[in-house]
Amino acid sequence: MEIFNARDVVKQFSNHLALDNVSITVPEGSIFGLLGPNGAGKTTLIRIINQITAPDSGTLLFKGKKLHPNDIYEIGYLPEERGLYRKMKVGEQALYLAQLKGLSKKNALKKLKYWFEKFEIQPWWDKKVEELSKGMQQKVQFIITILHEPKLLIFDEPFSGFDPINVKILKEEVLALQKKGATIIFSTHDMGSVEELCNHITLINRAKIILEGPIDEIRKTYATHEYEVVFDGEVNLLTATLSSRYKIIEHTKHNGQSIVRIKLMNDFSTNDLMKSLLSAGTLKSFNELVPKMNEIFINVVGEANSEDNKE
Repeated sequence: MEIFNARDVVKQFSNHLALDNVSITVPEGSIFGLLGPNGAGKTTLIRIINQITAPDSGTLLFKGKKLHPNDIYEIGYLPEERGLYRKMKVGEQALYLAQLKGLSKKNALKKLKYWFEKFEIQPWWDKKVEELSKGMQQKVQFIITILHEPKLLIFDEPFSGFDPINVKILKEEVLALQKKGATIIFSTHDMGSVEELCNHITLINRAKIILEGPIDEIRKTYATHEYEVVFDGEVNLLTATLSSRYKIIEHTKHNGQSIVRIKLMNDFSTNDLMKSLLSAGTLKSFNELVPKMNEIFINVVGEANSEDNKE
């Protein structure tokens, strides 16, 4: 089941086409990666989902029905550019924003107390926002974003500016929110976080979608059919049944092990490859080198830009 659908969304700003017939389907309960280079159209789409701006054409569906202004109470948005009032006290501001999302003052205070204690920022309740570090401010805004327990959460570069310890804490919270039933749209340039957290991705480039689907399937689709084979001790590759069906790309030695990188050619299977290598030495491990999302991102965007430049 899908929690959000955008169908054939178009958005033009003056002479700039920000979104060109963009369609996305966000599965309920997923962490959905919304990816793309700077200026690709991601932020425009996010602002349309949040009803900050409207599309020129297209259809937006939330939980199977046309997106309605009241749906904003079931959506939480953490923008890349943080928006806290610097001169206002932290607790006063958090309470005010929580009530704007429909929480009663009593319920908001209870929830805020829990989260401020969990993130160990309760001593900052009566401080002005400008007195907080950037990381502290981001923690406060993260709390405000999730406090009303929205069904759909949109995080735009949520880990920007955090040290590795706090990044780990926030990633754990994101996964916990998913486990509790929230659906998350996650926009970032950190492909490591995409691989760690996301189930599905959509890649936007120059206002158009150029790649989409479950992340595991995408990585398999772009597999290079290369394998890392580790032998215990010395290895005599000349004794293996070499053929045009695979080739040895690299052969190194480390800590008494022989590490060989091999690329399969034609329709040679992994089982055939393993059988062929058994005579070369004592096989310790055999792993497929599946491409990282960072490699896929660079290659797909590069190919799309090359095609656009030819037109």
